[in-house]
Amino acid sequence: MIDFPSVLSLALKAAQAASKEILEVYNSGNFQTEAKGDSSPLTLADKNAHRAIVEILTSSNLPILSEEGSDIPYEVRKHWKTFWLVDPLDGTKEFVKKNGEFTVNIALIENQIPVLGVVTVPVTGDEYYAVKGMGAFFKVGEKITQLPKRTPIDLKQAGLRVVASRSHMNEETQQFIDQLQKPELVSSGSSLKFMLLASGKADVYPRFAPTMEWDTAAAHAIVNEIGLKVLKQTTNVELAYNKENLLNPDFLCK
Repeated sequence: MIDFPSVLSLALKAAQAASKEILEVYNSGNFQTEAKGDSSPLTLADKNAHRAIVEILTSSNLPILSEEGSDIPYEVRKHWKTFWLVDPLDGTKEFVKKNGEFTVNIALIENQIPVLGVVTVPVTGDEYYAVKGMGAFFKVGEKITQLPKRTPIDLKQAGLRVVASRSHMNEETQQFIDQLQKPELVSSGSSLKFMLLASGKADVYPRFAPTMEWDTAAAHAIVNEIGLKVLKQTTNVELAYNKENLLNPDFLCK
């Protein structure tokens, strides 16, 4: 049985430690950027944040799957019932651009479902977090606010606020937007796109471009707690985690 208050405290501590490491690199201007195998950027901040998170989460004695960690074979991780799924620095492109729109994402997965999520914004110190069945919360400074439940929208409604990625607008997304009535576009980087829905500033997030499981898991746990879903575009079934292929299908959050 998971002690959720304890693991939430641990996840928040890990996210704060990672944020501190990220800000040290961010403010130094010495990013030491490399290109990963998929040509996406990797910085010193990604590496340092990963190390800080793993040092703290290890005490939980649960396995850790991190974007910047070692490649763990499916034959090993398919036996994991409960594990941490981590993106130490989500939005590395935004980090390099120095626009502040990047996050630390820490999720706890149980039976392929995200049951806990922490999304921290290093530049502001803002924290979003949720535990399944216990609500979702937003912390600014010392003030903690419970995020209100939301009613899922009807795509036929006029004036829907649609989240469109700064870095990943494509033809499929544009076609989706064109089918809506008088949509309003809102934009942000990293998992902050999900947080626009969580905080009531957007209504739907279509993502028809590649994402990995660690990009979405923490935010998925948070939006679930306010009554929204992250649905596969083709089947209307919620995203599942710890698949053999860690690439997410196209999805809609609404």
